[in-house]
Amino acid sequence: GMDAAGSVHGAKCREPATPPTSGAAERLYCTINQIHKLDGVIDRSLIEKCRPAITDKKPVDLKLAVHNTDRAVGTMLSYEVSKKYGGAGLPNDTIRVDWHGSAGQSFGAFLATGISFRLAGDCNDYLGKGLSGGKIAVFPPPGSTFKSHENIIVGNTALYGATSGELYAAGISGERFCVRNSGASAVVEGAGDHCAEYMTGGRLVVLGPVGRNFAAGMSGGIAYVLDRAGTFDYFLNPGMVELEPLDDDHEAAFVEALIRNHVKYTFSDYASQILDTWPETRRLFVKVIPTEYKKVLQAAKEARI
Repeated sequence: GMDAAGSVHGAKCREPATPPTSGAAERLYCTINQIHKLDGVIDRSLIEKCRPAITDKKPVDLKLAVHNTDRAVGTMLSYEVSKKYGGAGLPNDTIRVDWHGSAGQSFGAFLATGISFRLAGDCNDYLGKGLSGGKIAVFPPPGSTFKSHENIIVGNTALYGATSGELYAAGISGERFCVRNSGASAVVEGAGDHCAEYMTGGRLVVLGPVGRNFAAGMSGGIAYVLDRAGTFDYFLNPGMVELEPLDDDHEAAFVEALIRNHVKYTFSDYASQILDTWPETRRLFVKVIPTEYKKVLQAAKEARI
């Protein structure tokens, strides 16, 4: 309660703060233009180099360096493409860029259909955020002596909210890989915690161990995990999904085709070995499918029949 001095439990009540006097330092409305430093970003020169593709759908092939200070590389380019061609974008591989270096955050964010990025190096967080039909491949630089599947190559929260497109990462991803993915296909060689979190669509192939809380809140899409150790169910959040073997031949062929693409775009020796022993390796895959999504797929299949 309050005592006679007006303090609550001994704390003195403070006088209300005086409102700031209006002066040059406290403008009450916008009077100064914000400086976003967008004039010097890498996409400006990228857009100019890709003019023939944007204007006339003529193929463009580029080799460029990327640095960790280059963020959202490809996003403004994708805007130019989608502004002219809408969601359809450009024909497959019209714009192909071979990057080398360490990419900053949001590399390939919202990448549009018809744009393909290959990166020899590694990536920061938010790789392929909002991916919109584009293709991204990340792999260790030529001459690397380490094993791709034993090393992290992309940061956290890759493919956040992706709607379509493909991502191939020859290495392990950080946490929240494919979080809220709703349509992209992805292949990665291992993943941190919370992989496939809140996924609503798309297809995910993980060619190695995963961290804890896999598939938390996953309501759609399908994940295929290579479970060599047989311990995958320990890392799974079973709340909304169920596990099945990869025993459907048509489905196994689909997974194999995705891994073939992965080898084609990333040159992964590790993935090549998986394909070389496919009849045996195939049996080590666990299929993760949300229970409700499975019912929807079944109903759609029956409706077609």
